[in-house]
Order: sequence, then C-alpha cells, then structure tokens
Amino acid sequence: MKPTTQTNQNARKFPFVDYQYQTSSLEDVNSRCAKLSNSFRDISRDYFETEDNKDFLSNAAIFFAMLASALIPIAASASEVIHLVRALPGF
Repeated sequence: MKPTTQTNQNARKFPFVDYQYQTSSLEDVNSRCAKLSNSFRDISRDYFETEDNKDFLSNAAIFFAMLASALIPIAASASEVIHLVRALPGF
C-alpha cells in the first residue's frame, strides 16, 4: 500500500506524505498457488499439454512477422553503411 499524498495546486512545496499507513503481513498465509515440478522439462511439458496449439502458432506467426519487419530496415541500413564506407577515400 502506497502512502497517500495531499497536494495543493498553488503551493511550491513538496507534497505532504502521510506515513501513518499500515502494511499488510503475509505471515499467516500458508496456501500454495501451484504444484511443484521436478524439472524445467516438466514445467514445459505441462505448459504445452494445456496450452492451445492454435494460440501458440498465432503467437509464433506474429512474432516472426514482427521480426521480419524489424530486419528489413536493419538490412537496408547495413547496405547503406557499406555503400558509404566504399565511397570514402582510402577504402
């Protein structure tokens, strides 16, 4: 929980911060959110067994489309840098 601030629009001072808030404690929490896995392979196997393949394929297609759209300007700029270096005297 963050401290609350009180500000005045016309004032040039820093805002007043109320430091009298109480933090929450998690000492009495004893529940588990997920089961423990033995290895990274078990975690990935569980993920791919429960994950929808169509969702994975669409995410992969979007990733590769973004990757291709980023590589086109990088390749063009690399080509222009090569042309610039060749145009300089001494190369």
